[in-house]
Amino acid sequence: MNNKVATRIIAKLDIKPPYVIKPIHFEGLKKMGFSTDFAKKYYEQGADEVMYIDIVASLYQREILKDEIEKTANELFIPFGVGGGVRSIEDFSSLFHIGADKVIINTYAIQENPDIINKAAEIFGSQAVVVNIEAKKWDNWYECYTDCGRIQSKKDVLKWVKEVEQRGAGEILLQSVDYDGRERGFDLELSKKVVDSVKIPVVVSSGAGTLEDIKKLIEYANPSGVAIATLLHYNKFTISDIKKYLKDNDIKVSR
Repeated sequence: MNNKVATRIIAKLDIKPPYVIKPIHFEGLKKMGFSTDFAKKYYEQGADEVMYIDIVASLYQREILKDEIEKTANELFIPFGVGGGVRSIEDFSSLFHIGADKVIINTYAIQENPDIINKAAEIFGSQAVVVNIEAKKWDNWYECYTDCGRIQSKKDVLKWVKEVEQRGAGEILLQSVDYDGRERGFDLELSKKVVDSVKIPVVVSSGAGTLEDIKKLIEYANPSGVAIATLLHYNKFTISDIKKYLKDNDIKVSR
């Protein structure tokens, strides 16, 4: 086996409530369908987790729309990560209350107060706190972006991942602004650098165009999980297809 621990195959739902949408480079939002239907479908196909991110909540500075999250959670019996517009410990608490197993945070922690990571980890446990990183490459470094890849933070991705780990985050969701939705493969260099920088699990997203792309990512960077959107939403492959291909190529996945 190329990977000693089974790599999780995760379905990522980018949401503009109540719809799953598919951006390219985090822009050009195309409606795909309802989050409840997509979550149920991927659960039945054998997804290890579902990540649900309201990608416009922080941008529009509006409340988290909880009804759709609760409906979606009711379709799932696997870990469910929820993010978008999280600004307070109360937001964490209310999301857990309606069915989230993990809460994903980005904008508030970077732009306003990173202490929220420490507080959330202390109260709810590290395993429940996921930091979403939207990375964009400049000449020789990667910068963290927020608000759906629109707003620069001046923070270096590799420094930030170490900081969030020290603050108690239990997992990182790594997305690439440059590669998102292009279906031309993952940013392998970025993925490996982030995985190698921390001891906590890293889930890599952005870029799967073929099954081979997923295999290459796992062999090269060995992330804890791979989050897939476009390939699934356009019915190019099912979760079962992805897992079968990986198993056939000697890569360990669950069931």
